[in-house]
Amino acid sequence: MREEEGQELVRAAREAIEYYFQYNDEPQVLKGVDLDKYSEPRGVFVTLKKKGELRGCIGYPLPMFPLGKAVVKSALAAAFEDFRFTPLSENELKDLEIELSVLTVPEKISVKKPEEYLKKIKIGRDGLIIEYGMYSGLFLPQVPTEQKWGMQEYLDHLCMKAGMPPGTWKQPGVVLKSFQAEIFEEKRKK
Repeated sequence: MREEEGQELVRAAREAIEYYFQYNDEPQVLKGVDLDKYSEPRGVFVTLKKKGELRGCIGYPLPMFPLGKAVVKSALAAAFEDFRFTPLSENELKDLEIELSVLTVPEKISVKKPEEYLKKIKIGRDGLIIEYGMYSGLFLPQVPTEQKWGMQEYLDHLCMKAGMPPGTWKQPGVVLKSFQAEIFEEKRKK
């Protein structure tokens, strides 16, 4: 995806949040972005930060919606439905930084023994999904880099995010999937 397209989708995320404050609804059409040209289904996450601190992050790891629609839905969910935070208030918009991650389709990482994960996963390149019974969790590829985690820490934190004890990734029956992301950060005039 070209940088201009990524920036256009980041603007779509902001416009969707602004629209919601005005009309209390999901926009079907945006003024500044033609969502119809982003019709290919893609996985996507929208991350909101306020003064560099996480303020919301929600998305779709699988290509469930056309990209344009997925960006709008993810932006609204990150702003108003991330259970870790209170819903965004309109006066926070001026301090909000928006980051968009457009994902590849997650693929299962096949290993004979869990220690092989340490060689197959690359920090900074691979986002991860863990699934074990009714538990699941996901980290975008940029998270371990931002947190300065090593590989074992990355896998242990992924387990904890899924509600499991650290080290669960070594258990038989655990499924680990990796994906990559194109990341676009909002460029705003200061």
